Amino acid sequence: MLVSVITCSHRFDRYPDLVDAIESLVDQTYKDLELIVVVDGDEALYDQIMKDGVPADKVISNETNVGLSESRNRGVDVASGEVIVFFDDDAVADRDWIKELVRMYDEYDAIAAGGKIVPLWIGGKMNFLPEEYYWLIGATHRGFAEGITEVRNTFGSNISFRTEVLDALGGFRGEMGVRGSGALQGEETEMCARMKGQFGKGVMYNPDAIVHHKIVSARTKVTFLMRRAFWQGYSKRMIAEMGYSMDVEGDFLRDLVYVGVFGRVKEILRFKIVPAVQIFFLGLFTATVFLGYMYRYMNHPGRE
Repeated sequence: MLVSVITCSHRFDRYPDLVDAIESLVDQTYKDLELIVVVDGDEALYDQIMKDGVPADKVISNETNVGLSESRNRGVDVASGEVIVFFDDDAVADRDWIKELVRMYDEYDAIAAGGKIVPLWIGGKMNFLPEEYYWLIGATHRGFAEGITEVRNTFGSNISFRTEVLDALGGFRGEMGVRGSGALQGEETEMCARMKGQFGKGVMYNPDAIVHHKIVSARTKVTFLMRRAFWQGYSKRMIAEMGYSMDVEGDFLRDLVYVGVFGRVKEILRFKIVPAVQIFFLGLFTATVFLGYMYRYMNHPGRE
C-alpha cells in the first residue's frame, strides 16, 4: 500500500527542522512512501529546498500564505497514495511510525488512523505545565486514550486518512487552522467530527505509532501557552457553531477536576510544591480556554 506523507512549512527559519523531519521519514522501516512537501508562500524556503535536493518526491509552493488547511488540501490534490498521512515540519518520526499506522488499516479496517505525540524538549522540560495540558504544545495529553482504540481525533502531526475518505469529505475547511501569525486551531477536530457523521467511524488510535514534537524555548513561555489556550477555546466555539458535539471536551473537563485537581491535592498534603503550581496553571489555562470560547460566542456575526 502506497502511503503519501504531506509535510507543510511556511517559515525559512524552520528549514533545519524541516530537513530533520524529512530525514526521519526517509529512515522509516515502511518503505512504500511518497513524500510531499508543501511550502506555504515562502519563496526563499522553496528555493533552499530545491537547491539542497531535500529528498521529497514532490515539492509544491503556494504563491501566497494560504494557511495550513489549504496547504494540506493542495498536498492531497497531488498525492498518489491509498492513505494520506499529515506530518509537521518540527516533528521527528519514530522509525516504525508509518508501519504502525498502516497496521491500523490492515488489521482494524480503519478509515483514519493516528498515534501518540511525545514532547522532545529542546528548550528544557516545563515542570509547571500539567500533562493534562500537553495539547497546548502539540503533544498527547494525560487522560487521552490508552491502548489501541477508536477516538474522535488525534493531532495534526500524527493523523492519517484513506484517500477516498478525504476525497468524499472535500478536505479541510479553509477557515480553520493556522495561517501566518494567526493561531486558529481545530482543523483536525472539525474534519474528524464531519467524518464520524458521514461514515460512522472515528480515528483508530495506536499509541505505538509515535512522533516526537520539538518543543523550543519559545513554546515554554506562559504567554505563548495562554495565547494557544485562548485560540483553542475560540476554535472550539466555532466547531460548536457548526453543530458538532462537545462531549469529548465535557469528559476532559470532568477528568480535569476529579483526577487533575483532586489527584494533586494528595501530593500537596505531603508538602510537595510542584503539584500546587500545576493546580494553579490548570485553573489559569482552563479559564483562558473559556475566555476564548466566550469571546467567539459574544462576537459571532450570527449572534443576535
